[in-house]
Amino acid sequence: MSADDQVVVQEESQFQKPGDLVERDEETGVMQIESLCMNCHDNGVTRLLLLRVPFFRDIILESFECEHCHFKDNSVKSAGQIQEKGAKYTLDVENEDDLQRQVIRSDVSIFKVESLGIEMPKGESQLTTVEGVIQKIHESLSGEQELRKEQAPELHDALVPIINSLQKILDREGFPFSVSLDDPTGNSWIAPTTHDTGRKYRRSDYARTREQNEELGIAADEEAMKHEAAGMPEDLDIVDGKVYSLPAECPACSKGCVVNMQKVDIPYFKEVFIWSNVCDHCGYRSSDVKTGGAVPDKGKRITLSVENTVDLHRDILKSDTCALYSDELEVVVQPGTLGGRFTTVEGLLTEIRDQLRGQIYDIDDTTQSGGDSMAESDKDKWERFFKRLDSAISGDMKFVITLEDPMANSYIQDLCAPAPDRQITTEEYTRTEEEEEDLGLNDMKVTGYEEDEESKETKTTEENVENKS
Repeated sequence: MSADDQVVVQEESQFQKPGDLVERDEETGVMQIESLCMNCHDNGVTRLLLLRVPFFRDIILESFECEHCHFKDNSVKSAGQIQEKGAKYTLDVENEDDLQRQVIRSDVSIFKVESLGIEMPKGESQLTTVEGVIQKIHESLSGEQELRKEQAPELHDALVPIINSLQKILDREGFPFSVSLDDPTGNSWIAPTTHDTGRKYRRSDYARTREQNEELGIAADEEAMKHEAAGMPEDLDIVDGKVYSLPAECPACSKGCVVNMQKVDIPYFKEVFIWSNVCDHCGYRSSDVKTGGAVPDKGKRITLSVENTVDLHRDILKSDTCALYSDELEVVVQPGTLGGRFTTVEGLLTEIRDQLRGQIYDIDDTTQSGGDSMAESDKDKWERFFKRLDSAISGDMKFVITLEDPMANSYIQDLCAPAPDRQITTEEYTRTEEEEEDLGLNDMKVTGYEEDEESKETKTTEENVENKS
């Protein structure tokens, strides 16, 4: 039995009871299972289809129909497991092509139309397009407007401009607008294209909170975690170069694991903290790099001209707020995609290649077919892209890479330090309003907070005195 068949059989077991009818169409791969209708409690038919999505992963399309009461229901499920991290996608929809991008929504994801400040709540999974989700939101809001007009006129009036704006989008008159898709399981997705550059299409991975793990039913026992964390050192005097092991909670399975931490002082830069996470329960491994110090006034842009294999071996620190791009390699890495990395130029390019290859071609797909519906033109584009990236990693071509970090926490090794290196260009730049908002700096007060706290304490004391009198 193949791996795909095993996945489908596991899904079937959720619906089957002794005596259920199971059929499979050998041409299409669609499986039919007799199952209970939750509307009339008679027997209906559930159809399952395993589908490989280009640039993403395997999913299961599920369709139920009851011939007795004609109840229908469609959904989409991930054929894999909950991912190690959650994922958030943001897209600026500028034209018809963006409106037709494929969207996969799990039942725990939240889809937002950021420009209008509205969202599609959890509870329904979909395989659709950006237009399809917008249409669903429009139908949901406009369908009960007549009832709201009678029972809640204020809410009715407040929704009128939002519904009109959604209708303009559907009429192709509302460009541009921004949407986002946030899924703590990491199993939702907005399709990318080979033309995505800059901040038009962004993906960021994040560690789930304990509350999110509890919602997904994968949180560890809280009492056990308290017991394991009892030995956590306080006011630890950290020594450069020494490895410290600390108890933690695995972000993948939420069981107890060990985090190793080491402080490294990078010459002519600053001190950084390297973290590695190892879980003995599920095998999860990760690494990250954090820098210390105050928030700088400006961001920093570092450009390196890679001319030989020596340049490939330069140390490079890419923080989790840093973007990377190269015109020669046609590579754009958005902030948060790879997390923090302290490696070499060669090592970073290898990570970019391996991660992209894993998304575009399935890890177990030795034919590199790229999914069930990838066009031949797209296959040719990605093949040329990977050949060019392989040439850069092996030192067979010259190229330029740029690190753009609004927090100025990234670094490329200067081989001529303390003298200037002709192959490296460094410049400071003023952060944009959008970058300030993304980093949370607009809500951060770094001066005068002592006076605010004293004023607050004085006001509280005065109120207590008045209450007593």
